[in-house]
Amino acid sequence: MNVYQDRHDKQRIYYREPGKPQVALPGPLYSEEFWIAYHKAKAAEPVSAGKPPVAGSMGSSIQGYYRSAEFAQLAESTQAVYRRILDAFAKEHGHAPIAGLQTKHINVLIDAKGATPAAANILRKRLSSVFEYAKSVGMIQVNPAKEAKRIKTKSKGYRTWTEADIAAYRERWKEGDSERIAMEVLLHTGLRRSDAVRLGWKHLVDDTLVISTKKSQEIVELSIPIHRDLGFVLDLPRGRETFISTVYGSARSEKAFTNWLREAAAKAGLPSNSSPHGLRKAACRRLAESGCTALEIMSITGHRDIKEIERYTQAAEMKRLSRTAIAKNEQSFIMKLPNPKEQVGESQV
Repeated sequence: MNVYQDRHDKQRIYYREPGKPQVALPGPLYSEEFWIAYHKAKAAEPVSAGKPPVAGSMGSSIQGYYRSAEFAQLAESTQAVYRRILDAFAKEHGHAPIAGLQTKHINVLIDAKGATPAAANILRKRLSSVFEYAKSVGMIQVNPAKEAKRIKTKSKGYRTWTEADIAAYRERWKEGDSERIAMEVLLHTGLRRSDAVRLGWKHLVDDTLVISTKKSQEIVELSIPIHRDLGFVLDLPRGRETFISTVYGSARSEKAFTNWLREAAAKAGLPSNSSPHGLRKAACRRLAESGCTALEIMSITGHRDIKEIERYTQAAEMKRLSRTAIAKNEQSFIMKLPNPKEQVGESQV
């Protein structure tokens, strides 16, 4: 079963079992409606393998993409996400000859998802990857998704944790609590959820955490000095597999981690959309507000796109400049005020 909060803070619940189609289940989790749908999905007949896709079809191109070096280099969690999107597409359009697809056809598919612009843009990206593979093996000459329309979205993404959020969370959870350890690890390493749940003693080298992270096709080795506010992890029992662990000392599941941290944040009085990624963004914000350059921040967080990090440094610089501007304005105003003593002297004359 796969349970997570989407970026609109809506809980998504899916039943997954090998050989069976993924089924969306109603919430809330463990409600009567949930259990009825769960047992119905569990009792469903396995899906037969069926006939292989026809050569030259969209379905065969998708299967070929799954066997490609590009797909093999993706993280397993990323592969699973891509498969869900492309398998759903192949169910409906897998029979279509790939050579006949044009940009106008992709635009029609994007328009059909106009009510969910983020999903439409994601579909365009995934199809573009398949078309690039098809080009590489000579099935097509042009990638029809490359020039397809992109729908503007209003979402600002994950909410960044504020200093008030962090203070409230620390007030609720003490240093020995698993919930507190998780928050401090995310805040002082800037790691992605998938890497943070793996972090443990094996990554400790002197006073530095050394870990290889993987995003899409890139592997980056990070060396993150232990922040003084994270130093308490050195006193944790060394029997734990990872720093962020269950009550039994085992590593936490990446998929379940988000909901677990959201629940911990809710108990601390934080908004319901307080996510692990929001803590990663808070780590970037804090580094920028401390005067770190974009490259310095990237050396900690492992970001590869400097433009993404420059947004944090520019925001921090604007904040600093606004304070400087007001201070100059106040000083200028004070200097222009008439001297009360001089005014008294003039009136007596």
